[in-house]
Amino acid sequence: MKYGNPRHRVTTRPPRESDHPVAEEITDPDLLEAILHDAAQYPGGNASLLIQPRSEADLAQIVRRYPRMLPIGSQSSLTGGATPMGEVVVSMAQMASVLESGRETVRVQAGIALRTLQELLASRGTYYPPVPSYDGATIGGAIATNAAGPATFKYGSTRSWVQAITVVLASGEVVDLERGQCIAHPLGYFEIESSTGIQRVPVPTYRVPEVPKTSAGYYATPGMDLVDLFIGAEGTLGIVTEATLRVVTPAPAICIALVPCTSEEQALSLTRKLREQSLETRRTQNAQGLDVSAIEYLDARSLQIVHEDGSDRRNSITIQPATQALLLVQIELPPAYVDRAYDDLAAALEPDAPDAPLVHLVRLLDAADVLEETELVMPGDHSRAEQVYAIRESVPVGVNERVTRSKRLVHPDITKVAADMIVPFARLGDMMQLFREAFTKRGLDYAIWGHISDGNMHPNLIPHSLEDVKAAQEVVLECGRIITSWGGSPLAEHGVGRNAVKQTLLRQLYGEEGYRQMRAVKQALDPEWKLSPGTLFSSTVFV
Repeated sequence: MKYGNPRHRVTTRPPRESDHPVAEEITDPDLLEAILHDAAQYPGGNASLLIQPRSEADLAQIVRRYPRMLPIGSQSSLTGGATPMGEVVVSMAQMASVLESGRETVRVQAGIALRTLQELLASRGTYYPPVPSYDGATIGGAIATNAAGPATFKYGSTRSWVQAITVVLASGEVVDLERGQCIAHPLGYFEIESSTGIQRVPVPTYRVPEVPKTSAGYYATPGMDLVDLFIGAEGTLGIVTEATLRVVTPAPAICIALVPCTSEEQALSLTRKLREQSLETRRTQNAQGLDVSAIEYLDARSLQIVHEDGSDRRNSITIQPATQALLLVQIELPPAYVDRAYDDLAAALEPDAPDAPLVHLVRLLDAADVLEETELVMPGDHSRAEQVYAIRESVPVGVNERVTRSKRLVHPDITKVAADMIVPFARLGDMMQLFREAFTKRGLDYAIWGHISDGNMHPNLIPHSLEDVKAAQEVVLECGRIITSWGGSPLAEHGVGRNAVKQTLLRQLYGEEGYRQMRAVKQALDPEWKLSPGTLFSSTVFV
């Protein structure tokens, strides 16, 4: 009698043969120059070989052939995780096809850009929600970091939307994983059966923070799905080549409210009320209720950067001097409602106004005394929507330019210092106060922005000296310890990468035993430590 595999075991297969031409190998130093840094501008990037596989077979051959390799997508990493340090660089750019597309799922190769995917889905009336602010990132990169975007408040992170993945392992063999297919053994392990035998992969016993999103090393929970071990692993356990993703049909119509606030406290209070109404709408499935999917936040220093750099003028947006915080609120409307939205807006403050999403929004803004200065961008006004979003995106660009300028003019060792932390929403005010006190007592210049609707903020140093950098690193570690004690995560959505401060935060989060358990997972799946070396684990750790 024959029995199928136990539910905690999965079997690998050989890579599929392909008719594609062989992978392109690039050694020209001028062409390599373009891939020596990711968006973090991590120092010391170097590479002598870039390979662009065109198929699963190509990629498997590369993995077997070379002792160290770094898979990359768009190199939009903010952690140095996509900066090569002598490894063979494996670009997934030639594996960027949509393989299947339906009303409930889409199957794609890892190299496809999220922007490209969204455009395709939009033409078919569907929508993939967990797209980060930078939609030039690839699906492979999003899965590698468990990426999450502005709409996490409603839709969660990438993990919630991945139904299946195909992964090339460090051995060059391939595993196809469908959610629900391979579940951890009650004693805490998976088994992978390959041509060389059965490899046991332990499940760490540390507790992953219970927050809307976290990108902090290897996911672990009792009875977990093997799919989830590879999501957020930053390419250190295997290289994802394909993914099947859930999509939303029909795509919602989007209205944007640009809301100026006179204080941070007012912004926090308004966000709380918007959240409460939206959660109630979703709980009761009220089609006429207010349904906010995302709220973005810019503080006063961020707005100063917007004005200094002229982004407000370029985008025809007036920010009054009294504005101390700005909210970008994304409201979802049922497609059938859009035709009557203007009529409802006109009647919103009348006593007999209809029960409708924008009526609820207008009344809430009026009660908060921010309605008069709020700008609404209605569905279909894509050019104005792009201008509004450009204001938010201009802030990190402006900070990065200031870091680069200080590095050039003040000291070559100046680097970007930023935090990416999340707390349960009830503690968001505490986190903001924590950041401000920690930066201010050290006399540092800083700006804070982020995804306020899910409690995820990005405080960034604006350095004026090398001493500022060292002091800000202390701030990040200090705040990380406290936020961890509050049940938050000091590593919310950007991952860990090669950044020494973030690697220290990871170690603080899970402790030395948890760190050892993570290394045991790596050892089991990549015993030669050939995939993304230096990512997550490094000998350089702050104490």
